[in-house]
Amino acid sequence: MQTKVRYHVIAATTVTAVILYLDRICVGEIAKLDSFRDALSLTDGQKGAFLSAFFFSYALGQVPAGWLSDRFGARNMLTLYIGIWSLCTILTGLANSFLMLIVARLLFGLAQAGCYPTAGSLIKRWIPLSQRGTASSVVSFGGRLGGAIAPLLTAWLLRDYLGWRWVLGLYGASGFLVAAYFWSICRESPAEHPACNEAELEYVTAGDVEAAETGPPKFPPLLPLISSGTMWLMCLLQFGINIGWVFLVTWLPTYLKEVKHVDPKTGGLMSTIVLAAGVVGMLLGGPLTDVATRRLGRRWGRSAPAAACYVFAIAAYLSCLYLDSAWHFVIAASLVAFFTDLSVPAIWAYMQDVGGKNTAAVFGWGNMWGNLGAATTPLLVPLVRKYWDTNGDWHEAFLLFSVGYLFAFIAALGINANKKIE
Repeated sequence: MQTKVRYHVIAATTVTAVILYLDRICVGEIAKLDSFRDALSLTDGQKGAFLSAFFFSYALGQVPAGWLSDRFGARNMLTLYIGIWSLCTILTGLANSFLMLIVARLLFGLAQAGCYPTAGSLIKRWIPLSQRGTASSVVSFGGRLGGAIAPLLTAWLLRDYLGWRWVLGLYGASGFLVAAYFWSICRESPAEHPACNEAELEYVTAGDVEAAETGPPKFPPLLPLISSGTMWLMCLLQFGINIGWVFLVTWLPTYLKEVKHVDPKTGGLMSTIVLAAGVVGMLLGGPLTDVATRRLGRRWGRSAPAAACYVFAIAAYLSCLYLDSAWHFVIAASLVAFFTDLSVPAIWAYMQDVGGKNTAAVFGWGNMWGNLGAATTPLLVPLVRKYWDTNGDWHEAFLLFSVGYLFAFIAALGINANKKIE
């Protein structure tokens, strides 16, 4: 009878993803506070720079952090990453100037950059090929769950219990506990885990030669990545969806407050509803790509579900041009979150399919471009509102988000999971 250690590893990685997004998303609620702005004497431009800074360092740290995990081990590096970003969360709460705020946020992004690439490589080593989409959806679900909890929990703590500095301190301290939990549970592979028996090892690696490979890669596969046409399409895909999706985790609370005139506590609930829709999509996306791959093969099993999702996301954003009710808008935004996250497990599985021994680095390369897209949105939104949005309805911003998903749709049709990064 085989052991079930792989489920404990996935559980620890999922809990890590929860705290990853809780720490990341909570600042959307904090940034809209007058007390936050006044304490640091922030302008709107500086607030946008603060929201954007994370995504730039997060994007640029993806490949180096992923390769470090491939080279020195997922267990060691991800534990270190959790500890560093938790410390930076605390330092953000201690910030007394715009400079300190930006430095803490940039370091926070660099530390968080390694989480999902490392998680992707762990899934490849611990989960059979036929179940990787589902496992990816479970870990990604953890991230979206943390993101969905963050607005409501943060708004509740801020309104009834703690100041924003203490909230960040609480979240940061929780991260150290998660780091200790992850370290105690995870190992690099089934072969290295003392509680994993031979039957589970054979089950995980059966029919997958790459999963049985051992030894770290010597170098990140930069030249193969740069020369891979299908990987560039994946980069364009991730860039496009993040242009549209990141609005939901940065400017949405501000939009609900300033345009829909929603009170802060209701706004926190609305943001949570939107992100909770993504949680549902994430859970369904893994089985969807696994079933599609069994029926259509890797090429279309990864490509077709993602492309279909982006058509629906475009339609949802365009509908926002005609919606007056705040709750109707929340429904449309929830559909954007649902269909975006429905596609994410296919993206994860694609990078596991093509990554080989450099799965974390390959994952990081694609994620880097996605987060460069995410980094542009907090900066573009104020510019679009200033120069094109003459009546303050944000319609021009929604058109921008729709164009991002259009590029993602085109790119999704072209990705090919059968073309490995050699």
